[in-house]
Amino acid sequence: MKKKSLNVKKKSLKSVTHFLKNKHIYSVYKIFERNLVKNEKYIVAVSGGPDSLALSFFAKCYSELNNTKFYYYLVDHKLRKESKEEANKTLSLLKKIGIKCKVLTWKGKKPKSNIQSIARLNRYSLLINKCKKKKSNSILLGHQKNDLNENFLIRMMRGSGLKGLVSMDIFSNNKNINFIRPLLEVEKKKLENISLMVFSDYVTDPSNKNENFKRIRVRNLISSLEKEGLDKDKIYLTIQNLKSANNALDFYSEKNIRENTFFNKKKNVTLNKQFFEQPYEIVIRSITKLIKKVGKNYYPPRGKSIKNIIVELKSTNNSKKATLGGCVFEKVSKTVIISKEKHNFLNKG
Repeated sequence: MKKKSLNVKKKSLKSVTHFLKNKHIYSVYKIFERNLVKNEKYIVAVSGGPDSLALSFFAKCYSELNNTKFYYYLVDHKLRKESKEEANKTLSLLKKIGIKCKVLTWKGKKPKSNIQSIARLNRYSLLINKCKKKKSNSILLGHQKNDLNENFLIRMMRGSGLKGLVSMDIFSNNKNINFIRPLLEVEKKKLENISLMVFSDYVTDPSNKNENFKRIRVRNLISSLEKEGLDKDKIYLTIQNLKSANNALDFYSEKNIRENTFFNKKKNVTLNKQFFEQPYEIVIRSITKLIKKVGKNYYPPRGKSIKNIIVELKSTNNSKKATLGGCVFEKVSKTVIISKEKHNFLNKG
């Protein structure tokens, strides 16, 4: 009986990983593999599209080859009547390779505008809650190179600064949860082919053809520009070059904070005169980082607001106070003190 059980396990292992014998699939798996850490627990965000199915397949292979635990979750937003049917189809596809996926339902009032953005925030909220319950710190997302290029152009159209233009990265962190995009370097077409080879099918979201969404219009624009000779690899190369510049600015802003600030026991921070003598972009980044740290907010204020308070701090010599991002700024002589803003709640009776 024991011997038979071992044979079943061996057969199951072969049924999942034998696709890795294909050199094209194996090359993508190696990209996936290098972005993960053994012995950790991961939440896998599943949607049913080719990107997330390929992500799930690679996670399953990794779990068989390493001592790593994965939990698979699909969020049903209930925004379309077909969503339940699509969720069931996804569960059936994943079951083919031995993956048990659970469906999380977004409950509550559904938005009539800004739908994709609100749905994304609710999806992440549900997944973060599962991270806490499973004592995991990491969520795997199926974003790929096409998503990266689209995000870059959308941010450029909004007039984003350097940090915003390169905001989508393989690793990011929110509320102490790591968001990992291990397939960000891979073309969507490759993932479509892999999903078809492994699952023979995938779910097609009709909203991907709805031009009411800006992302879809940008996606179609890129396709049109490709016909005119646009090289998507050049967009990707531009993003990588900008990331390098962004990393350099981050390095020097951290250096500025390290050398020209002082944190006291009350967790207030004092900025000396040399803090504001650095290049302007370094000062902006340094202030932004400090606001997030002292104010304990994940999202910092808009760049324009930060620039305005820097001008105000430089122009006054007295102890005038200003507030921004949950922080109080007070100029004392040649130094600036940043403290967490205290909110007073008055009882009404």
